[in-house]
Amino acid sequence: MDRLKTRADFLRAQRGVRRTAPGLTLEFCPTPESFARLCRLRVGYTASRKIGGAVARNRAKRRLRAAAAAVLPLYGREGNDYVLVARPGTLTRPFAGLLDDLAGVVHAAHAKAGPSHSGEGRKQTG
Repeated sequence: MDRLKTRADFLRAQRGVRRTAPGLTLEFCPTPESFARLCRLRVGYTASRKIGGAVARNRAKRRLRAAAAAVLPLYGREGNDYVLVARPGTLTRPFAGLLDDLAGVVHAAHAKAGPSHSGEGRKQTG
């Protein structure tokens, strides 16, 4: 998995498919053609000040990174970008519940997006 780092990537994902669960929110969109040739999925993490201070936000992002490392290799689709947004429940939810939340929202986002976001039907250039 590659990391999303630029603001433009996060804003593009924000305009894509969004699904929420008690422990997190998932924003999902196809990877731009310039990065799609790498055939990997990309993931980013964010936590606003609504979560708490810096310590709480960092802890929430660590929990999201751990959940993504466990779930996205199994259920994520290559050629897509995923942004995991922390919610207040991210800090208090049991980790098993967080994993279930992530798996559920990934499946729901894929169902909403349909086969056009699968990343597999892209044209190969060169």
